[in-house]
Amino acid sequence: MRKRFLSTRAPKATVLIRLAVGAVFLSEGIQKFLFASELGAGRFAKIGLPSPEILAPLVGSFEVLCGVLVLLGLLTRLAAIPLITIISVAIYSTKFPILAQSGLWKMAHEARTDFCMLTGALLLLIVGAGMWSFDALLSRKMPVRAPKQP
Repeated sequence: MRKRFLSTRAPKATVLIRLAVGAVFLSEGIQKFLFASELGAGRFAKIGLPSPEILAPLVGSFEVLCGVLVLLGLLTRLAAIPLITIISVAIYSTKFPILAQSGLWKMAHEARTDFCMLTGALLLLIVGAGMWSFDALLSRKMPVRAPKQP
């Protein structure tokens, strides 16, 4: 199971997706702590998310941790799951209201980065980290076990 989780046949160029997705989430996570009133708990309260003083640091921590893991290509598929969840909630809570109020094109403009992060994280979940990653290195080093005989 571990080998399957870490394995990747994605090309080396997947590192470019990892760099984009990891860097954006890492940056956004750090900013939730640096600018808490604008981008952290204050922003979460403004858009109506529950317990913003708890939720914002929790989300920021996941963005930092998972962003670093994605950048390293370490446990990439596992790290992609919370990032997909975070960006999906962000789209639902911030972009759907724009769609309802101002229409498709305004929402599409405002959501361009969110949609790129969502599709990038989904790609990493599906194909893995690529050949230039710690996942690929660890996968190659894991011994292959013969299936148990009944």
